[in-house]
Amino acid sequence: MSLIQSLPSGPLDIVGDIHGEFDALLQLLAHLGYDQQGHHPHHRTLVFVGDFCDRGPNSPAVLALAQELVQSGRAAAVLGNHEINLLREDAKDGSGWFFDARMVRDQDKYAPFHRPTSQERRDIVAFLSNLPIALERPDLRVIHAAWQEPQIEAARRLPLGSVRDEYDKWEEMGEQQARESALEALMVKELEHWEHGLENTLHQPPFMHAHAEFEFNKQMINPLKVLTSGVERKGSTPFFAGGKWRFVERMPWWDAYQDEVPVVVGHYWRRVRNIDRSAIGKGDQDLFENTHPFAWHGAKGNVFCVDFSAGGRWQERKSGAAVGNNFKLAALRWPEKILQFDDGHTQATEGFGR
Repeated sequence: MSLIQSLPSGPLDIVGDIHGEFDALLQLLAHLGYDQQGHHPHHRTLVFVGDFCDRGPNSPAVLALAQELVQSGRAAAVLGNHEINLLREDAKDGSGWFFDARMVRDQDKYAPFHRPTSQERRDIVAFLSNLPIALERPDLRVIHAAWQEPQIEAARRLPLGSVRDEYDKWEEMGEQQARESALEALMVKELEHWEHGLENTLHQPPFMHAHAEFEFNKQMINPLKVLTSGVERKGSTPFFAGGKWRFVERMPWWDAYQDEVPVVVGHYWRRVRNIDRSAIGKGDQDLFENTHPFAWHGAKGNVFCVDFSAGGRWQERKSGAAVGNNFKLAALRWPEKILQFDDGHTQATEGFGR
């Protein structure tokens, strides 16, 4: 079985990035018409676009429910970049619920958060290890970040369950190239001249060209990385995102997508209304700045991002704002092309096929 699997037949409800927001997930499923076991009276099926975990208060409960639904055949799911970080034991911003190495640094932003037991940890890793990278059928494709044919074909040749090993091989290749080209040494020198490190949001570093080259090479050489975290290019100005200063920028790959089959993705932190993205650590380019919140996008108007930034609810809790006002969990109903939000609001999407 390949890392590219078949989507279930029939009508679907495609759920955006959950990021540990268990209560929002339960509310969304109820508004969609599912019972607590994931059954729907009209025989619909749930599909998750990945990023189940990190940042929110209860990632273990989200993953336990997702595992129950997927393994019982009542849902399908793909891996997001946050799940791959977990599988690779790559402790990053917001993952202190799972990794001891991040607990202290994550306290100020994300605590309190539930932590899994030893058995729950083993179950989580086993579940995620066997999820695919993408799902497809003749009328629809679902992937976390980017549908790029060369990378899809590379993933299609890899067996289910191989994500961590294959991802690690590509990462090591990128690091080996850096060592052989002296890029690694140049990166060390850049950091020697910058005392604040790259996780300090208060101090913007100068643009680090070696770091930019390294980030770009590692991103684009790894097909699984492209599919789960997007197409990138070298930037020109440092920006803070994902808990650190970065030197490459995301590209709206959908502007060059020419296939007729629609694609649904998550990953890109879309929002219902204008917000200060820097308040949630998103200093990168807003790929939806000139796109209506409910519009299909891309060269043929057949790509839709269903991530409405539920992962930013930690900021609402921290500031005392109403939770869920700006940062929402949504599902796209297919083939109806209607959005269902966790607060009960529904919204027709716009511009499909334009």
